Amino acid sequence: MSGGGRVVCVTGASGYVASWLVKLLLQRGYTVKATVRNLYDPKKILHLKALEDAEERLQLLQADLIEDGSFDSVVDGCEAVFHTASPVLFSTTHPQAQLIEPAVKGTLNILRSCSKVTSVKRVVVTSSTASLVFNRKTKGPDVLIDETWFSDPDFCEENKLWYPLSKTLAEKAAWKFAEENGIDLVVMHPGFVLGPLLQPTLNATSEFFLDLIKGKELFPWYPFVDVRDVAYAHIMAFENPSAAGRYCLVERVLHHSGFLQILKKLYPSLNIPTISAAENPTHQVSKEKAESLGIKFMPMEVSFKDTVESLKEKNFLTL
Repeated sequence: MSGGGRVVCVTGASGYVASWLVKLLLQRGYTVKATVRNLYDPKKILHLKALEDAEERLQLLQADLIEDGSFDSVVDGCEAVFHTASPVLFSTTHPQAQLIEPAVKGTLNILRSCSKVTSVKRVVVTSSTASLVFNRKTKGPDVLIDETWFSDPDFCEENKLWYPLSKTLAEKAAWKFAEENGIDLVVMHPGFVLGPLLQPTLNATSEFFLDLIKGKELFPWYPFVDVRDVAYAHIMAFENPSAAGRYCLVERVLHHSGFLQILKKLYPSLNIPTISAAENPTHQVSKEKAESLGIKFMPMEVSFKDTVESLKEKNFLTL
């Protein structure tokens, strides 16, 4: 399906995934209405303006996630709305204000705006594997996590897992609103997103990638996926009429030691700390439903190399 003559909206367009989504949508011929929080911040908009065909088919608009009605005029006339805007923080002192409220209220604001117009055929929301895996279920090498899994809000709250809690509550609110208001909703669940950066600033997962190289560990296991696959999957979730429900987007789950081993092979001169290998393999995440959209996941070896080269090019990493 070609996007020629079709208009779509991308929220949080200056973000890591969203920037790639805008790029691929423009390549496919779509006209893109892209929202950012601040139209006067060059770090948020210049890389988008520099994209091929941006001058002809990219409209940059300012909108506030938690301001009621701020997306009404933005989504009007759009066939699809890709809602990617949501805070990504691995630590916070004010979880309700910094993570939960923007995630939940922002998602509902978008959906409420979509419900007011007749042009929107489908809404694709960017969630995370964080809204799948954080629960009391046993996870081991014989466990395959799929789209039927949900994180447990009580478990997240007890363990102060604020980012997973924000994504879980936002998704729950989205499904409830969509069902009550007849919105065709599809939710994407990418894992730990890597790959080249389009934006000039260091985003949360790229910053954490640098921490992983240095040996800092947030979790024992990481569900890696390439940013280009995530962006393409969002487009397929709109273009494929049969797309429905939730989609896991993970190429491979690796232990920290496995990640470092791959990097060491790619960059023998890189000063990488020694991390003990995991005693047992971990769970994996199902690719089956995502592959039904036509997604062919990029091997992590390619993603890791492209991430390192991008970080080097932007002077965030010196080898």
